[in-house]
Amino acid sequence: MIAAGIDLGGSKLEAQIFNAEWTCVDRLRVKTPTTYDSLLQTLQEAIDWIEGQDGNIPIGIGSAGLIVPQTGIALTANLPATGKSFPKDIAERAGRSITYVNDCRAFALSEAIFGSGRKYDVVMGMILGTGVGGGGVINGHLLKNRAGLGGEFGHIQAPASLVQAHNLPILPCGCGRLGCIETLVSGPGLTRISEAVLGSPLSPQEVDLKRHNDEAVAGIFDIWCNLVAELCLSIDYILNPDVIILGGGLSKIKDVDHAISQALRNRQFDGFDGPEIKLAQGGDASGVRGAAYAAWQESQRHA
Repeated sequence: MIAAGIDLGGSKLEAQIFNAEWTCVDRLRVKTPTTYDSLLQTLQEAIDWIEGQDGNIPIGIGSAGLIVPQTGIALTANLPATGKSFPKDIAERAGRSITYVNDCRAFALSEAIFGSGRKYDVVMGMILGTGVGGGGVINGHLLKNRAGLGGEFGHIQAPASLVQAHNLPILPCGCGRLGCIETLVSGPGLTRISEAVLGSPLSPQEVDLKRHNDEAVAGIFDIWCNLVAELCLSIDYILNPDVIILGGGLSKIKDVDHAISQALRNRQFDGFDGPEIKLAQGGDASGVRGAAYAAWQESQRHA
């Protein structure tokens, strides 16, 4: 065995063990606990299970949220860990070193190494789901950034031109700020656009189902695609990636990659190509494999 990863989400915890070909050879899935002590206990049990298969392999944990670099304190919306020294407490409970990485960054790393980003030098992963976030990978390594905020692009402000043109709401975000683009391009955001424009809320699944036969719903989808394209342009003008790889629930909308690509071409500078837009190949496995790979990379640096 070469490494193991743990994908820690708000509803489930999944551990996977990988062999030298980076194929999953065993997995464990349990429900995510709702209290901090039970969360630490469940993580310890998952680590014990991994060590029972091979006690010498590096272990990575991919988890939602951020860690304040100066204090090591967690900030997370869907885990009972906010205000706690989460990575430190995990390592102390397990009695071993653990590589801890944001789950969106783990997704980006996995897709860059094993998935749709394999042939590219500069890869950006973008999760479009209940929230919006991602990570950047250059030459097979996650971008090193001072505070771990690289990839929190869901909290860029929504473009004023589109907000004004379509009379979209300026809403408070879960981060505490006002008008973040996540409030409009996430799954709940697409529903908010439909409610603002049509007067009735439609789920993303309803938008996908009706947009081919309903001109008004098709317009809702176009607004959403243009908002996502503006976010892609912001990323392009800063990082200029070769490819942006889409994951999360909204990436399952039929032909969403082609629709966003077209919107991006329409909004890019004349004569310039934008990054390619591709769908993730790893599915639900991307985050856990990315966490394992990050742990393996760290073990190689310290070898």
